[in-house]
Amino acid sequence: MKKILGLMAVAVISMAGTVNTHAETSIYASYGGYTQMDACDNHDGWSGVNTAWGAVNAGVDFRVAPKFRIGPSYTFSSTSTKGGKDASHIAYHSILLNVKYDYYKNRIVTVYAHGGIGVVISHLQPKGFDSYNKAYFAGQISPVGAEVGISNGFKMFGELGFGSQGLVQVGFRLNL
Repeated sequence: MKKILGLMAVAVISMAGTVNTHAETSIYASYGGYTQMDACDNHDGWSGVNTAWGAVNAGVDFRVAPKFRIGPSYTFSSTSTKGGKDASHIAYHSILLNVKYDYYKNRIVTVYAHGGIGVVISHLQPKGFDSYNKAYFAGQISPVGAEVGISNGFKMFGELGFGSQGLVQVGFRLNL
């Protein structure tokens, strides 16, 4: 896992170094519902795991070409197991390297596709036992996303897809 995180850090640093000084850089935050962590066994085979409440996402995009953006993101989600006194908790931390391709763009609307690859770190906290971590492959595929410019540097966006960031994702983006 350290190797994966190290490679992602090197990739982000090298991307930041190749970005044109006039290129668009943006930060974003979003909420996604029904994540990969719910659909796949990202909880070490525990039984009776509830569906998570969704996921909170944050990231940075660097425009590296007129139609391409690339950058890292972080996602947090959590859940618990069913059952009273023995209820246990799981926290999910996902780190992705994302690529976005703009299909269509005008002054107000951008339609794009989004793909990401990385790792989900499940922090399992069994009641009465020591907590431990388990790492899983993470991804995000959103073939359709759209963002609408609200002001010069502020945009709202929505995506449909599947992965650690959610099946349906809505949020905002701020250009720096």
